[in-house]
Amino acid sequence: MRLNPTTTTLLTFACLLLAACSGSNDAKRDPEMASAQRIAAHMAFLADDLLEGREAATRGHEIAARYMASQFQALGLEPAGDDGSYFQRVPLLQGERLADGARFELIRDGRIESLAFETEFLPGVNYDQPEFALSAPLVFVAQGVVAPEFDHDDFAGVDLKGKIAVLLGGAPARFANDPRAYYSSGREKMAALVERGAVGAIFVSDPTREKKSPWARGAANWARPGMRLRAPDGTALDTFPQLIATASISADAASKLFAGADMAADAVFAALDAGTLRSFDLPGTVLLAGRARISNKESRNVVARLPGSDRKLAAQNVVFGAHLDHVGIGAAVNGDAIYNGALDNAIGSAVMLDAATRLVAEGTRPKRSIVFVAVTAEEKGLLGSEYFAGHPGIEGTLVANINMDMPVLLTALGDVTPIGIEHSSLKNAVESAAKTLGIALSPDPMPEQVVFIRSDQFSFIRRGVPAIYLKGGTAPIHADVDGKALLDGFLSSHYHQPSDDLSLPIDYAAAARLAALNAAIGRNVADADKAPRWNTNDFFGERFAEQ
Repeated sequence: MRLNPTTTTLLTFACLLLAACSGSNDAKRDPEMASAQRIAAHMAFLADDLLEGREAATRGHEIAARYMASQFQALGLEPAGDDGSYFQRVPLLQGERLADGARFELIRDGRIESLAFETEFLPGVNYDQPEFALSAPLVFVAQGVVAPEFDHDDFAGVDLKGKIAVLLGGAPARFANDPRAYYSSGREKMAALVERGAVGAIFVSDPTREKKSPWARGAANWARPGMRLRAPDGTALDTFPQLIATASISADAASKLFAGADMAADAVFAALDAGTLRSFDLPGTVLLAGRARISNKESRNVVARLPGSDRKLAAQNVVFGAHLDHVGIGAAVNGDAIYNGALDNAIGSAVMLDAATRLVAEGTRPKRSIVFVAVTAEEKGLLGSEYFAGHPGIEGTLVANINMDMPVLLTALGDVTPIGIEHSSLKNAVESAAKTLGIALSPDPMPEQVVFIRSDQFSFIRRGVPAIYLKGGTAPIHADVDGKALLDGFLSSHYHQPSDDLSLPIDYAAAARLAALNAAIGRNVADADKAPRWNTNDFFGERFAEQ
């Protein structure tokens, strides 16, 4: 009998999982080997072509969600989703950008210069007004940041009312890492624009950014839909209706936008690098137009709970999280159109499952309850975690979040990078667990990437919940391996590309060590005398602790 590809995939996975569960004699003698085999088996399924890249609200993601639920059930964890199930429904609006009707026209001295769709610009999706057209004057507002504590105001001296703001990404490099991350947030920038009366926004890429992630590579997937959370009345949540039109342009196209202005594009980019940006009016007006198809969608978080053993503390929930989704099917690269997301974030989901396996196997339940959440739509803007953090649907309060997202484990490593360890008393739990396991803790090797606001832990932080984010380290066990170069290589060549698949040289033993560390941290937090708390005068604690 000839088997179809789906049947073959499932049978292959079943054999892998059976081997991981029963274990070889070596694995039975070595629990860490068994852990590595379990993680490899989970990833063999979650990163398979069968799941078509696990994009939120697609068949592939639904298969992945059911798989996670089956694993939680097999471990004996309580269902903690809707209606006594393992699933939490996440209502979404999907926005599909349409090429027809997209326009970007610069109007100066009676002349019109148009930017080309995809190669030079892409219109944003307006979830409140699917078809839009806006003509207005332009104002360059540097990076769109107002930070009183640094005596910094990019809006000083310019009037944005009724105008379109032109801005660069990120935040000033002179800021400390945490404020820089916070002020780099697109949400904070949009709120600042609206507060000052802007009616549109143009986001300009820059050469440094495009060196790491070329405009053409990202723009090729312009048809990939965006999403927002959907309110009960059917409208979009967390949008800015006052901003009628938005667009992004390439670094090359910026030369047209800044032509005839106080500073040419090259000078603006040089000022960005030098930290000397200033705001100024741009000549002429711009016409921005776009269309989108808006539709209702639904995806699902997968939620399970290991109930606490202490009568008083069980209502305090320590949340383990990992995003299950990736970016789905997109523009083909070398003939491959499936973006499998092996390291982003099948591995994080697999590590979370293995941490749960370890905690259950300990036999003694922790004092506080531990909740495991495989969230959807992280790639759409942290939407699944945002929904869960706001609607946890479980008894008690959320006291901590331990997030696992894209640990790049391509060699044997002796360290782990705990992002956010300096913000709260979670530091004690992390350092104690790492010391017990003989794992070194390393600082963030890329603070300029401001990852503390770019993954699901930020949804919990915004609600005042202390959080950490564990990533693979960069200190290889073998002296002839450059761990930082491996990380850089992944980010430049495989991140959000079809090549992030199981052909990468994934070190499953390193993943097992990360799972052991996660489990130990969770146990420490769950059994501590006091719940985690923000440090005094902490940047994020001061902003969000009372939320």
